[in-house]
Amino acid sequence: MSTYAIIIERGETGSFGAWCPDLPGCVAVADDQDECLQLMREAIEFHLEGMRENGEPIPHPATVAATTVTVAA
Repeated sequence: MSTYAIIIERGETGSFGAWCPDLPGCVAVADDQDECLQLMREAIEFHLEGMRENGEPIPHPATVAATTVTVAA
């Protein structure tokens, strides 16, 4: 088991997009954040499966997950 950090961003239209810094090209888009997270899990599994099938080395997770910070804007 490996834990990969993902970034989830809200788009201008209110939808959500996610990407994984350790797996370039691995992305997901959905109408809500929960669905985006689930699709991203599936995208990571699919991405890693394709890398294994192609004989590519699986990158070790290197991105450190962060938390949110609230400040006065």
